[in-house]
Amino acid sequence: MAVDRLLPTEEARDLLALTRDLADKELAPRVEEHERAETYPAGLFKVLGEAGLLGLPYPEEYGGGAQPYEIYLQVLEELAARWAAVAVATSVHTLACHPLLAYGTQEQIDRWLPDMLSGRIVGGYSLSEPQAGSDAAALTCKATPVEGGYQISGNKAWITHGGIADFYALFARTPAGVSCFLAPGTADGLTFGKPEEKMGLHAIPTTSAHWDNAFLPADRLIGEEGQGLQIAFSALDSGRLGIAACATGLAQAALDAAVAYAKERTTFGRKIIDHQGLGFLLADMAAAVDSARATYLDAARRRDAGISYSRQASVAKLIATDAAMKVTTDAVQVFGGYGYTREFPVERYMREAKIMQIFEGTNQIQRLVIARSLSR
Repeated sequence: MAVDRLLPTEEARDLLALTRDLADKELAPRVEEHERAETYPAGLFKVLGEAGLLGLPYPEEYGGGAQPYEIYLQVLEELAARWAAVAVATSVHTLACHPLLAYGTQEQIDRWLPDMLSGRIVGGYSLSEPQAGSDAAALTCKATPVEGGYQISGNKAWITHGGIADFYALFARTPAGVSCFLAPGTADGLTFGKPEEKMGLHAIPTTSAHWDNAFLPADRLIGEEGQGLQIAFSALDSGRLGIAACATGLAQAALDAAVAYAKERTTFGRKIIDHQGLGFLLADMAAAVDSARATYLDAARRRDAGISYSRQASVAKLIATDAAMKVTTDAVQVFGGYGYTREFPVERYMREAKIMQIFEGTNQIQRLVIARSLSR
């Protein structure tokens, strides 16, 4: 069901209409096939790039869409309502482009950013390690200065698009502290582990990576040595909003499926949506989806206005992903026994929702961020 949206311009309305049309034609018909077979949708990100959907919040001069974050996130939500894994990978790609534009030199930006925003190359974000997830300051992957550049050694984990992405925003420890690199996906000495066997988001691989004294030229350093955590954290607030939008789209898809089923299924001579107990459950689901959307839009509008939004980003990520978990679980309940089968997509929605409470900072971390902001 298309969500009625308050959009500020005719251009934004056209963009959302384009997104829905593309998502209905390119994503919706393929999602079940690839999610069940756990196969990568080859060529799909090229389609998204050609449609201009991989660089929406970035400047037009580099091939971006120059869209406010408020609009970009609603595009992401529409993608997630059809295929959560693809929307998450799109959000990660957007996140991976951030360090270059925000901290790169003009020469670096001119060299790499246009290809990134057009989708000619697709990115991943390589921050986490086996023993350093939310605790980014505990990174042990090393970047040792050598003549002409750096040698990278160590292990990274939980990389969306791992082994497939063309580049990675890589964070490794230099003598001055954690630093950020724009690493090519085909670097000599870089290998990837077997894709994780996940509950959901099967079509996009998540892998570990091993760096075995791989050489990166000096021009691959983004920003200054020791600036990596500042770069990582500046991007994560935006990334959390991306996940909030993805979670909202997933919850909307679950709500739509539950409402459609409740209008068709009859018990005791009435459509089950007309039974007050079920009607109230659906009402609570709808309220949760609307609330999730309102929180991420509030944070996005703050970001667009150039004012602090870190706490609001954590609130949005917390509210939207918790809502997605509850709404998708309730959708399975609406379907009854059928909801527990693969005949309907709601069981997949429920599996996909769980990870959204975990990545881009667990929801416990979001509560910590919110509490610390209150203490200040």
